[in-house]
Amino acid sequence: MAIKVKKRNFLKKKKIKQIKSELGEYGGLLENKKKVEILEAEPNSFILVDGEPYIIMIDDKAFPTLKAALANEIDGKKVTVDMGAIRFVTNGADIMSPGIVAADDGIEPGDIVLIIDETHGKPLAVGVSLITGEEMVENDSGKAVETKHYVGDDIWNFEV
Repeated sequence: MAIKVKKRNFLKKKKIKQIKSELGEYGGLLENKKKVEILEAEPNSFILVDGEPYIIMIDDKAFPTLKAALANEIDGKKVTVDMGAIRFVTNGADIMSPGIVAADDGIEPGDIVLIIDETHGKPLAVGVSLITGEEMVENDSGKAVETKHYVGDDIWNFEV
């Protein structure tokens, strides 16, 4: 699936403020940036920060991209998976409870979470939590996080 660019415009301060509040703790990605643009594309639009795709709009909801997570220190909610889960995560699989070794306190269903690996702490995916952080670690079966963007997908390979 290729990403087709339609148009590119600068965002107004009001729209930037709205997206920052949607992103919650990931809103810092838009702090004091010089150029914030929207790149309208099919199937998903991007928010470019200084020319880099830092935020993706999926189903009209803003998510940080993995490139943004790697380029910035993000203080968002994190879910740590064991090394055996990495192969599945990088193929786009949803995150299952048995593969989770740790989850930040305060994760609630519907929260945007960053999936990181156990050894290096590097971001592997961005998703939406389906259960609380406590349940992710305690449960020994079932889905815990719905994956929205992962290393190696079209978003990861997207170049402006």
